[in-house]
Amino acid sequence: MPVSFFIITFVVSIGKRIIMSERLYVFDTTLRDGEQVPGCQLNTVEKIQVAKKLELLGVDVIEAGFPISSPGDFNSVIEISKAVTWPTVCALTRAVEKDIDVAFESLRYAKHKRIHTGIGTSDFHIRYKFNSTREEIIERAVAAVKYAKRYVDDVEFYAEDAGRTENEYLARVVEAVIKAGATVVNIPDTTGYCLPDEFGAKIKYLMEHVDGVDRAILSTHCHNDLGMATANTLSGVLNGARQVEVTINGIGERAGNTSLEEIAMILKCHKGLDIETNINTRRIYPTSRLVSSLMNMPVQPNKAIVGRNAFAHSSGIHQDGVLKNVETYEIMSPHDIGLVDNSIVLTARSGRAALKHRLHVNGVDIEDDAKLDKIYQKFLELADKKKEIGDADILMLAGADIADTHAVKLDFLQVTTGMGVRSVASLGLDISGQKFEAASTGNGPVDAAIKALKKIILKQMTLKEFTIQAISKGSDDVGKVHMQVEYDGQLYYGFGANTDIVTASVEAYIDCINKFKK
Repeated sequence: MPVSFFIITFVVSIGKRIIMSERLYVFDTTLRDGEQVPGCQLNTVEKIQVAKKLELLGVDVIEAGFPISSPGDFNSVIEISKAVTWPTVCALTRAVEKDIDVAFESLRYAKHKRIHTGIGTSDFHIRYKFNSTREEIIERAVAAVKYAKRYVDDVEFYAEDAGRTENEYLARVVEAVIKAGATVVNIPDTTGYCLPDEFGAKIKYLMEHVDGVDRAILSTHCHNDLGMATANTLSGVLNGARQVEVTINGIGERAGNTSLEEIAMILKCHKGLDIETNINTRRIYPTSRLVSSLMNMPVQPNKAIVGRNAFAHSSGIHQDGVLKNVETYEIMSPHDIGLVDNSIVLTARSGRAALKHRLHVNGVDIEDDAKLDKIYQKFLELADKKKEIGDADILMLAGADIADTHAVKLDFLQVTTGMGVRSVASLGLDISGQKFEAASTGNGPVDAAIKALKKIILKQMTLKEFTIQAISKGSDDVGKVHMQVEYDGQLYYGFGANTDIVTASVEAYIDCINKFKK
């Protein structure tokens, strides 16, 4: 929906007093600024995937690219315009007529079009980038907006490096471009330099000193060079900005941009601010995963909202509190961002309560305190060797690993291997109380052991996946093996854990076998 509609609907001017809606518009620039990260470029098909996810997420504006920059960007804006329906599709330009011509051509299929044009306004840009004067910059800004206005009603102007632009001059620029027809004026902290109170004061100054500011929406576009992008953006919003320019996972030039997910969840958690977005927060996590995967940019574990540790608790005190009442250490539900649940991560700092809870989740109820203490001591010993303890580990420690009830059990395993010799393995299995033995050679100790196993288990089974989990740096630590075995058209998963990786591999294979449907 065009922003001009929202201005009419949500912004009312009464003399010098401005009554503004508490609706905040989300302008996503993942596909433009976010895609400028070296090595993270997307092809057109991938950009369309992301654009469709952004539409489902509920963003108001998708900045689809910088069309003049390359044929690929031009084509991507065209295809994204075809692919999405209700968001405004925006194309970036410089304050250059040819840029604006190309941008409009790229937007020809967009249901709602916006041209985003602008120029640097700080003295750094005016003197060193443009070798110009303040007055000439205003003239170029006005000319660019008027030229874009010939093509579309919805024109956004950006005052590049506004964060380092003197407020009085910035107000002159903003007033001039609004008079020229700009519907949105972007106030970027291009270098991430501003402090939150400083950036908020800048927005407030513009709200109070720009004649006609009620005829446009002020927008924030904050970079994270000093780690303050989200704080600066929020400060801008609290002082009157009603559009935020953000990216998924905070990706972007240098240290990145303001994270969409952080702003959306701040406003969701702080309902007292009475500012709402159209974001469907339950789609945040899957959108984050898609962007991370397509751009080959892993999300740091401690990233707010979407990092894998964002809802994880490893401290014993925290775990105990969360188990008693989740709100003791969680201010939002993982369900709110599309996660299934929080995560109780077991480490050496975990307490008995967390261990007991995790056993319960896995179907093992330990009511005997002495038994729990014994398991807990074994748990601590293993936790000193491993960074995290998984469900398989605690089941093994508790003796609840159903190996005791398995029809097939490993009785013994002996392997001979070394450089320049053929690996040989002999093993014994206990199958429902009957003993079987076999030996085989192989291309390495694991291969030899599995071939010996197959001589006893006469089934047509194929190893599809074999993963050894890295534990830590110690050579005597517990290693975990995950296997995927195909049998009779079905895939079965198994695991094994042992200080001997060959034994762990055989146990993982046997675990799969015991799960075969009879």
